[in-house]
Amino acid sequence: MINPRTKKLTTLGMLSALAFLMVFFIRIPILPAAPFLKYEPKDIIILITGFIFGPLSVVIVSCVVSLVELVTISTTGLIGLVMNILSTVSFAAPAAYFYKKDRNAGNVILGLVLGAISTTIVMLLWNYMLTPIFMNMPREKVVPLLTSAILPFNLLKSGINASLALILYKPLVTALRRANFIEESSSRKTHFQPIFVSLFILITAVLFILVLNGII
Repeated sequence: MINPRTKKLTTLGMLSALAFLMVFFIRIPILPAAPFLKYEPKDIIILITGFIFGPLSVVIVSCVVSLVELVTISTTGLIGLVMNILSTVSFAAPAAYFYKKDRNAGNVILGLVLGAISTTIVMLLWNYMLTPIFMNMPREKVVPLLTSAILPFNLLKSGINASLALILYKPLVTALRRANFIEESSSRKTHFQPIFVSLFILITAVLFILVLNGII
């Protein structure tokens, strides 16, 4: 019999690796006004991790993945490390907290909405403070980017990640449970079937990106 603590650490390590692979293979600029802002889907895995194990796991996996990024693929150094952790934790931790508190539709939606608002506000603030240093440009030139790029980017990113996490949650948890990485109790309380809401938000976000890029 595997020790439950060992099993949890193994699962967190596996999910951390999966989140890193998501950012390693997928980094897509989605706003023409700011091609340096690239969408990556690692927060999908980290959000699902938070749904399974709670908000503390979000912090742990975010730090682990960001540190691995720092020493492998990152070109933004310590500033990028800080921004990555702040972005992911501010988005996924509120959703994980409310989901853990009571696994129902209302708490899922409330947590995701608060997560989207939280990460948007946090990234506006920290981009205002750190982007002038990172991009070596005057702060007054950064301010217009906050509303034209940073704000819509984080709202779009949050919408896409939340939608895909809700769609992929059940299949991933089922696979982990069948492989005996998590117990049945980790997911049995949820009765929320968000597929139609998720698809609506996802399609809306994709259409908005296509319009912004002049494709449609």
